[in-house]
Amino acid sequence: MNRLGPQFTFEKQPRRHPGLDGARGLAVVAMVMGHTLDALLTPAARALPWVQHYWTFRGITAPLFLLVSGWAVVAALGTKPSAARDIYGRRIRRALLLLFLGYLLHWPGWAAVRDMGWTERMLTHVLSFDALQCIGFALLFGSTLLALAPARWGRGVVLLALAVGVPLASAAMWRLGAGLPGPVQQFIGSAEGSRFPFFPWAGFFFAGAFAAHIFNVLRPGWPQGLALLALGAGLLGLTHWLPSDWSPTSPWMVAYRVGQGLMVLGAVNLAPQRLSGLLAPFGRLSLWIYVLHLPVVYGWADIAGLAGRVGPTLGLPAALGVSLALLLVCALVARIGRWVREQIRPWRAGSTTLDASISSTRVSPRV
Repeated sequence: MNRLGPQFTFEKQPRRHPGLDGARGLAVVAMVMGHTLDALLTPAARALPWVQHYWTFRGITAPLFLLVSGWAVVAALGTKPSAARDIYGRRIRRALLLLFLGYLLHWPGWAAVRDMGWTERMLTHVLSFDALQCIGFALLFGSTLLALAPARWGRGVVLLALAVGVPLASAAMWRLGAGLPGPVQQFIGSAEGSRFPFFPWAGFFFAGAFAAHIFNVLRPGWPQGLALLALGAGLLGLTHWLPSDWSPTSPWMVAYRVGQGLMVLGAVNLAPQRLSGLLAPFGRLSLWIYVLHLPVVYGWADIAGLAGRVGPTLGLPAALGVSLALLLVCALVARIGRWVREQIRPWRAGSTTLDASISSTRVSPRV
């Protein structure tokens, strides 16, 4: 009986969604600029009409970031029924990385921890819920349910139930969480300081995931772009006929922002590749740009950031210059970090640079 060892072959990986990196890049660019301007602009500069219009647009950046994150997760599954189970371990590791980075950014420093002591106040502060935590828990729960769901029809049912159910359940969950421990309230959203609580913000993630599932049969580019524009316009039209509600647990708000986000994603799909190509590098590095810029702007532990060192003292041109410089520096540092990681782990470089990956196959024993 002869047994052959593992044989390695190169497998072509599916290309990234052409509008995905562009939309994510647009969101992270707007996020970095928004945080920097918010920290540095003088009150007089904030009152300028241009800045007021930008503040209005800025409301879509976080929902778009979550929406595209959910889209990317499901788009990577392709059409293989067992894909959610096959890459479940990888998804869990990714979710844990997001949670680690999210909570690390909120570390107040040992001096603050000693002052607060081992109290619920300290745990609530350290476990403050932000965007990365929301994406991490949504990825954790969503991947687990998709891995357990029936292969043929379960994916769409699970994603639709989460996309609709999370926003609809938000008000009730906030009421139920009123008497629970502080860290749990941070997760639910009823605690002060929870910026992007799971209820209802995870609804954006699951809405993007569901959109990726239903539009997976369409070719990227014009077919998906037009479909996204139509669905986004339909959601906005629906919200137009319903009473507006901007409360933090409002399903109407989620539907409205999802409609806007789908239209942005559709527009980036239809945009010339040169335009989306300018934003795509920032999109591919969006996680690390996000992680790097926050400590610089707002500080970390007991180290002051631009908000504490400079404060709201700059005019619009100077603040824009600082935000652009910060964006480029963070992107450069993130790119260098990716390059170093590829040199340390060259066997993984194919999935990001060569558009191919090495897989192992074993030939069946022959008698």
